[in-house]
Amino acid sequence: TKTLNKKYFVRKFVLDFFFEEKQNLRFDVYNVDTRSSNISKHDFLGQTFCTLGEIIGSTGSRMERTLSNCSCSFSLFFPSSGIPGKKCGAIIFTAEELSNCRDIATMQLCANKLDKKDFFGKSDPFLVFYRSNEDGTFTICHKTEVIKNTLNPVWQPFTIPVRALCNGDYDRTVKIDVYDWDRDGSHDFIGEFTTSYRELSRGQSQFNVYEVLNPKKKGKKKKYVNSGTVTLLSFKVESEYTFVDFIRGGTQLNFTVAIDFTASNGNPAQPTSLHYMSPYQMNTYAMALKAVGEIIQDYDSDKLFPAYGFGAKLPPDGKISHAFPLNGNSEDPNCVGIEGVLEAYFQSLRTVQLYGPTNFAPVINQVARSAQDITDGSQYFVLLMITDGVISDMVQTKEAVVNASALPMSIIIVGVGPAEFDAMEELDGDDVRVSSRGRFAERDIVQFVPFRDYIDRSGNQVLSMARLAKDVLAEIPDQLLSFMKSKGIDPRPAPPASGTPSKPPLNTRI
Repeated sequence: TKTLNKKYFVRKFVLDFFFEEKQNLRFDVYNVDTRSSNISKHDFLGQTFCTLGEIIGSTGSRMERTLSNCSCSFSLFFPSSGIPGKKCGAIIFTAEELSNCRDIATMQLCANKLDKKDFFGKSDPFLVFYRSNEDGTFTICHKTEVIKNTLNPVWQPFTIPVRALCNGDYDRTVKIDVYDWDRDGSHDFIGEFTTSYRELSRGQSQFNVYEVLNPKKKGKKKKYVNSGTVTLLSFKVESEYTFVDFIRGGTQLNFTVAIDFTASNGNPAQPTSLHYMSPYQMNTYAMALKAVGEIIQDYDSDKLFPAYGFGAKLPPDGKISHAFPLNGNSEDPNCVGIEGVLEAYFQSLRTVQLYGPTNFAPVINQVARSAQDITDGSQYFVLLMITDGVISDMVQTKEAVVNASALPMSIIIVGVGPAEFDAMEELDGDDVRVSSRGRFAERDIVQFVPFRDYIDRSGNQVLSMARLAKDVLAEIPDQLLSFMKSKGIDPRPAPPASGTPSKPPLNTRI
């Protein structure tokens, strides 16, 4: 019997990464004896299971896993069927994000002596940028603001992703049209010119002064020279960081759970209760917690999750609490893993009395106090609140959300049961930013969804949970990035892997 020596796989696997999905992976390792494509003809050495999130969430996006369930003996005659549980070496994964032209360009342009188009004035010029396509057509990618009544406009600086401008092809044609704005929408064409990202990247120079030409005028007038000029005043490029950049640099997601223990949920001992603990299936609270938690836990190295309840009377004196630790330990509310949170939740149902009202602000403020102590980008806090009813302290909750919007923090609210949750939409600032006492939230940090919208009609709980997680977690990466950008925080370099081999290990690319 011999164990596996170090072997390096040069094959890279390119996978699409979705933070909001649990992407399960299985790796089987074989000893290739022949050229046969029949896998049963080769010796099975071992296997391991993980998720893509586990690899990315590991330090430096590098993870080592033990291969198991194999015999590690080589037989000339019989493929090894494996010895259950036996360890057989290890496999190392590293993940890196494929660069897809993540640069952001900022530029400013002005024009000089444009054609006069308005009868009673001069012109109201604006620019329209087009990216050229492979088939020779053009796609609009940017419009500048309109500068009123001038033939010598200076437009405000604007930013545009380089991929939107040229799809990463620096020599691809960029066409720019100059128009005179008209109130009725029938804008007058002044002229056009072409350039490329490569030319623009030279910055302000003689190469970036463009003649604006009107083909119709040029065809009709022999003495036609141009319809003015457009000059590039400034051009700079900055790299746009991604969610994966921060995770690779060591940013941890700190996951906290808060569960509604108000009486409107019904008696937990009765099957009609939203808290009913059936021996055959999870209730909606447990489903929501497990769906979200099992994905976020991959990005938290210690797997310790604070878990709270609100709206219950606590023993022994019946005091009402809106932020009590589910594990009963006020000094350390952490639970070990998502299973630990579920266990603490079920235990609390046996010991506390469901009561009310439904107050959100205490728990939000509790997590915010932790978040305000760590604002260097090393941690980002995600609070999951699961509730069955309308918020009783909306004024205080809105103030708590506005305050939390300046912190490294996001709030996910999942509504369970048949209640109407119209008031909750006020906190989800997709259309109108949440405000309190004249102050608006710095960022949109709240995502609300009613669980009933994701329930599979056939009763498939796994599918229901996957649908819920995909929707409520989709905004977390952008919310994390918006905080980092607002505070000017760059991702830290990924820490070097200890004992990094001279040859590349198996890579999982994203």
